Amino acid sequence: SLNNWFDALKRVKTRNVQLALCGHGHANKLYDWEGIPGVMGRSNLRANKAVGGYNIVTIADGKASYQERNPGVGMQEKPWVVVPMFEHHYENETISYLRPSYAVNAKYADQVKVNWTFEDASDIGAGLAVYKNSVITSNTAGDIFALDLKTGKKLWAYRTGGKVYSTPAVWKGIVVAGSSDHAIYAVDAGNGKLLWKVETEKAVLGSPLLHDGVAFIGGSDGKFRALDIKTGAVKWSFDQVKGFVSTLPTYYLGNVIFGSWSNGFYALDAKTGKLSWEWNNGQANRMFSAAACNPVGVNNRVFVVAPDRFMTALDAKNGAVIWREKKDTIRVRESMGLAADHKLVYVKTMDGDLLGISVAGDRMDVAWKSKLKLPYELTPSAITSNGKLVFVPSHSGLLSGVDAKTGAVVWQYKISNGMVNPVALNGRNTVIASTMDGKIVSLQF
Repeated sequence: SLNNWFDALKRVKTRNVQLALCGHGHANKLYDWEGIPGVMGRSNLRANKAVGGYNIVTIADGKASYQERNPGVGMQEKPWVVVPMFEHHYENETISYLRPSYAVNAKYADQVKVNWTFEDASDIGAGLAVYKNSVITSNTAGDIFALDLKTGKKLWAYRTGGKVYSTPAVWKGIVVAGSSDHAIYAVDAGNGKLLWKVETEKAVLGSPLLHDGVAFIGGSDGKFRALDIKTGAVKWSFDQVKGFVSTLPTYYLGNVIFGSWSNGFYALDAKTGKLSWEWNNGQANRMFSAAACNPVGVNNRVFVVAPDRFMTALDAKNGAVIWREKKDTIRVRESMGLAADHKLVYVKTMDGDLLGISVAGDRMDVAWKSKLKLPYELTPSAITSNGKLVFVPSHSGLLSGVDAKTGAVVWQYKISNGMVNPVALNGRNTVIASTMDGKIVSLQF
């Protein structure tokens, strides 16, 4: 599940690694990571069983033996796995292992062309904004920076004090973004000079929504703020957010709408900051929050998807549930977007399907289905459309251009093997995309 597993293993294999131990999967399991033996240990949680448990690992006589112990019950008599331990010489390997393929780029070479590429020295966990002759984004080195829209050359960079996961937004030459250094910044879109800075109590991971001279942005301090874009003055602050905000909010029918990592979902009056309505998905685990998706407001409804695999349509006026469905055949997660004609809400499933859900139905009606079929998918990046094509990011560096009418795949381009962030369109035939491993590409189609 690690996108750059081959790079990680290459480094690990410079040492005599005889056994690798891991957790996270909550189960006892033996692995073979390209010749490196690995063992996953169970969680000590009990789940539906009467007692929990843990592993006792004994390393002796050239082997590692795993036995499970259950408190109050005792130790298993026999190990559930025994791993031989010996000196490895990975430098002498002759086996060829599977690596990511970029053959798709040659396949669609006539349909999509590369204008330019840029590779940053750090990771990029944010989308991009196009403004005049530049494209602006941020990185985990703490920079908000701009590239020349035509050449991809760096124009300027402003260094904040922490990693930046906030997608910059631009209004009348002013770039706004949050940083994990507990601050919100505004810099000049022409030269990157600081215009103002607003201190917060915790990291700001949310992306700003700019509307009518106001920047709306959520933080990790339980607050959602509305700032004057020109001055940074706080117009209002809503301080009842449970959990932190990491998403781009949506403006719809006078409300600013967003989710947080506490299973909460809020609609605030854009002018006053007062709570218009609040919805909660009822989940106990915060990891099921509708907090990573960019909500879609259309047809007097607000649509969200979440890791609990439910898609929900809420009444935009009061937050009442119009419908809420979970289907084993449509395993939605966090990636969604609005069709250019506002008739469909696009969703990407964990099984790699791209679907269009009717905005007017009284249930999760699939009104359109693309011929696109991706492997297992997890990226929450939003789906975008220019009316002719639908642009679909993936978690393995692949960007797909799909015909909005027929659902056919028009082109695909593999940027890297990292997650594709939300893309930016420039005109009718150019899309700019970045990946989490720091690559940015301008594609002409």
